[in-house]
Amino acid sequence: MEEKNKIDLNHYDDGTASALRKVVVYTELRFYQRSDVLYQLTQEFCKRYLPNYGDRTVDQMVQAARSTKQNIVEGSSDGLTSFETELKLLGIARGSNHELLEDYQDYLKRKGKQEWFGKNPRFEQLHTFCKSHSKLEDYQPLLSRMNDEELANMAICLCHQVDKALTEYIKRKDREFTTEGGVRERMTAARLEQRQTQKEIIAAQAKEIAALKAEVARLRKLIEETKTPE
Repeated sequence: MEEKNKIDLNHYDDGTASALRKVVVYTELRFYQRSDVLYQLTQEFCKRYLPNYGDRTVDQMVQAARSTKQNIVEGSSDGLTSFETELKLLGIARGSNHELLEDYQDYLKRKGKQEWFGKNPRFEQLHTFCKSHSKLEDYQPLLSRMNDEELANMAICLCHQVDKALTEYIKRKDREFTTEGGVRERMTAARLEQRQTQKEIIAAQAKEIAALKAEVARLRKLIEETKTPE
């Protein structure tokens, strides 16, 4: 295996190579944190501004928000052993986020309300806030005070940020797969490294034994040379 394509393996405390990939702490991913905000925001939005019965949009929006969040969680967890599963689930999360984005945009169009863009001062203020805040506790004090146009635009801003981050994250994971392969390649690399380690241990032991034998022979010779003649 060429050095440039060498797989970066994890190791147990005793030095044994592991075929498992590094655990992703999904709660530390900012796009996951924002997806959690979106899920809570969407439930608040639907409860206040969409009818309780007769409109499937409520179920669709809540499910899309939940799917985004949950597939990030499942993808990160399943990615411990499978690149393929991780990429698939992250792709589903991105698709669900797109659905949610369009539902919020449709709501604003249907209600004749404005989607904030570009140089709109409200957009710039909202974009700056969302860019620098990703945790639910930063948003909770605001949700109950915002109207439907404000909530929808906040959700749209978060959807765009989640999509951008997810897209870059998926690309990075794809590059990792290209260079490292899947779990089978990691298993092979782990076994080869372990065999090499065992060979090195055996070689070191053989060298140590040879040195000990030489030392024993030297001492025996020294003893023979220093014996007092009878």
